[in-house]
Amino acid sequence: MSGRARLALCAAAATLMTSCALLPLVSPATWIFQAAFLLALQTGVGALTRRVPLARPLTVAAQALVTLMLLTLVFARHQAVAGIVPGPEAFQHLSELLQAGTDDIGRYSIPAPLSDGIRLMVVGGVLVIGLAVDALSVTYRSAAPAGLPLLALYSVAAGLSGGGAAWLWFLLAAAGYLMLLLTEGRDRLSQWGRVFGGAARAAGPEPVGGVVAPVRTGQRIGLVVLGIALFVPFVLPSLDGGLLDGAGRGIGNGTGGGGTISAVNPLVSLRDSLNVDEDRTVLTYRTNTAETQDLYLRIVSLDDFDGTAWKPAQRHIVDVPKTFPAPIGLSGQVKRATIQTRIAAADWYAQDWLPMPYPASKVDISGSWRYEPVGRTLVGDHGQNTRGVQYQVTSLMVEPTAQQLASAPEPSPAMRREYTKVPDSLPAVVANTARKVTAGSANQYEQAVKLQDYFAASGNFRYNTQVQAGSGSTAIANFLKDKEGFCVHFSFAMASMARTLGIPARVAVGFTPGTPQADGSMSVGLRDAHAWPELYFEGVGWTRFEPTPSRGTVPSYTQTNTPGNDVPAAPKPTFSTSAAPSTAPSASESCSAQLRRLAACPGQSSTVAVGVQDDDWPWFNILGLTLAGLLVLGVPLLPMLWRMRVRAVRLGGHGRTEADVAAYTLGAWLEVTDSAWDYGITPEESQTPRKAAERIVALGRLDPEAAVSVHRLAAAVEQVLYAPHPRPEAGLAIDARRVEEAFRISASRPARLRALLAPRSAVRMIWAASTFLTTLRTRLSARRQSLFHRPSSQNG
Repeated sequence: MSGRARLALCAAAATLMTSCALLPLVSPATWIFQAAFLLALQTGVGALTRRVPLARPLTVAAQALVTLMLLTLVFARHQAVAGIVPGPEAFQHLSELLQAGTDDIGRYSIPAPLSDGIRLMVVGGVLVIGLAVDALSVTYRSAAPAGLPLLALYSVAAGLSGGGAAWLWFLLAAAGYLMLLLTEGRDRLSQWGRVFGGAARAAGPEPVGGVVAPVRTGQRIGLVVLGIALFVPFVLPSLDGGLLDGAGRGIGNGTGGGGTISAVNPLVSLRDSLNVDEDRTVLTYRTNTAETQDLYLRIVSLDDFDGTAWKPAQRHIVDVPKTFPAPIGLSGQVKRATIQTRIAAADWYAQDWLPMPYPASKVDISGSWRYEPVGRTLVGDHGQNTRGVQYQVTSLMVEPTAQQLASAPEPSPAMRREYTKVPDSLPAVVANTARKVTAGSANQYEQAVKLQDYFAASGNFRYNTQVQAGSGSTAIANFLKDKEGFCVHFSFAMASMARTLGIPARVAVGFTPGTPQADGSMSVGLRDAHAWPELYFEGVGWTRFEPTPSRGTVPSYTQTNTPGNDVPAAPKPTFSTSAAPSTAPSASESCSAQLRRLAACPGQSSTVAVGVQDDDWPWFNILGLTLAGLLVLGVPLLPMLWRMRVRAVRLGGHGRTEADVAAYTLGAWLEVTDSAWDYGITPEESQTPRKAAERIVALGRLDPEAAVSVHRLAAAVEQVLYAPHPRPEAGLAIDARRVEEAFRISASRPARLRALLAPRSAVRMIWAASTFLTTLRTRLSARRQSLFHRPSSQNG
């Protein structure tokens, strides 16, 4: 085995050994076998292309192309051309898988299940790292920098997983990298002969610019990289929630009152839940109040708005108190009732946040939970979730009057500063529409009611769960123009418009009250998933509004006509839609990662991010897919197109000078030899033109007329090569085309197709590209030397 082949095997082995650090993140770990097989194929392609040999960039490009085709074969073969050539549908499917994998990573606890999206991410990531390591260490013969992609892979895995076995993965990664360094050093030294630097040096200063032993250099770089690899996992936060999101499970630092919780994505599958074919029960509960129409089960509030997304702000979390503090902003003059609710989650429902009536004042629950005071929510700690849990919630049923809301004083400056922020990127139409809809209002309460009625009744909006949800700063503007969407659109739009009016606003995510059962309990299903805006009024606190038509209940305090409110009250719909199918059930058979986790696949999987996503593809996506399609179509036809172009140039017009005659004659002869090569007669460079002509005629079984043309061309070549003054010969192009036609007629159909679509002589294209790149590299190197070389000044 050659030294370079050994180095390629070591590069693949180092990548695979480092990839073992990902094993604790995903279960089951069978993906490692698939990654190893694909990595071996990728390495084999690199070894073959280096033997051709190809230019270094072409070698890397060939490996990247084959890697893409392998991933297409494994993950998108049903959408690909011939099961392996990626087209627009395959790229779209891979993009959807990556998006699903990203959502899964942010949602699942460690170890995450091996969904298709996560499998594509880990296998594809290993192949990308493997390609980088192979290119650096083998193709470009620099193994020391190849530790950087290995370091990136190990650091991410170690920072995410932690755990007691981290030292084992470090040893594997370090052993793989050191093996790579030693193999490269051995390969270099075997080419150089004696190890320089081992003998005693002669007295005197060391020459400037002397060569440093590569093993020593590799050792130094290796020590630095390994030191970073040891240091980085300690400074990276331990992400116990999702694979990439610490908030996936509400991670606190220790068991005391510290720790923070950052953003989650609670709306990822809200639309999927609304579109399920079978409405599975998520929660059941019993409560001691008969007024269940307002008993929304709130999961989390989204209070951070950046113009493209609503998400929870990073919050401080503490231990769950025995009794929660009084709700912020709620005064003693507002009527309230204390209720008790016993809730049981389904065994299959695993949610990191605890659904509760708002505002809760006490929760009795076992397990590891933390409390986030601003949102008054409970979040699981260290893997805790709602799967099969039973708990009791004491909460307040706040019943403000319209007069209390209308006479609410201005919120505090801190409240306004935090909850009325809107980004500069928000389209002006959002604020303009808000001012237009609420014109003539006497106070912020009237503005809020008019906004709610605009969406629920007077604005002619239509509820439709099949509308794509969109992202970007123009998403809300598009919704206001199209007037069609579901609860995400309505709640996001109303909260954003309220903020432009100076009303503190946020979005809540959870469930509507559900459906009464015969035994007196309430059942909450997947289709009860919902989002609604909460607006803040001083003296009342955070107050629910319901702008989404045909969903939930319109609060009673928004249905009282107040002075200046001439908009009719919205009709009061039923408080649960879980017993009825979705307005437009999905016809797709795909299933999102979230619903696969819930074991309830919808008819159509649609990833709905916290921010609403634009339906219109940006121009660069369209351009990228167009270029990808042209590339996919053009690459297989490239040899044929190149061969046709070369034939046209060789047999085209020419000048009348001796140099032109010689070039034209040799081009015509080269065309004949290449035509013979395309049909299986390999050129023999050592033969004279006359002997080569005899060989072509014999092996090609050419007819007499074509044989005469071959010999005439051979004689013209000899005359050009050996005559003192070459003279032009007429009809050489006709002779060359006659020979090619004779080959085509006598060949079988498969041979003709092979000669047309994959001509053997097209390898000259690769040779020419390699020669061009080598020449270009040499010229650039010489140019750099000429620019930076400054001759030393000499005196005397």
